[in-house]
Amino acid sequence: KAYCMTGWRIGYLAAEPEITKAVSKLQGQSTSNPATISQSAAVEALIGPQDYISQQTREFQTRRDFLVTGLNNLPGVSCKKPQGTFYSFPDFSGVYGKTGNGKLIDGSLTLSEYLLDEVKVALVPGIAFGADRNMRMSFACSMKDLQNGLDRIGDALQKLS
Repeated sequence: KAYCMTGWRIGYLAAEPEITKAVSKLQGQSTSNPATISQSAAVEALIGPQDYISQQTREFQTRRDFLVTGLNNLPGVSCKKPQGTFYSFPDFSGVYGKTGNGKLIDGSLTLSEYLLDEVKVALVPGIAFGADRNMRMSFACSMKDLQNGLDRIGDALQKLS
């Protein structure tokens, strides 16, 4: 993830030998090998200049802090500061039980549908992760897009009754 190769299904593990052996056994039965081009790109990422990582880390921290603050300022929403990811997982359960567009908001699925229909913001319902109180939001986008998304979500939540 540090090298923005999300979805390439390539990585490495540094662990005690007994853990490495167990993970290798499991991995060997559950995945296939990454493409040659992905392997070559991963090698270049690891041996190439590394200054990008600290710069990108600072940028993601800025975006994270901005988003978490904005979410915590929305009525009925609370969000803990995520560590080591570019997703937030805010708790929207404070708005459950309200109605929007004639539909009862009774969980993450109905809230995600409402936000998409009402203000064209797509969030991943937390029920997909076993946490129906929450929604997954990425902050791997521009500050402008984050502000726009927060504004739209805020507008939509204000319309709930």
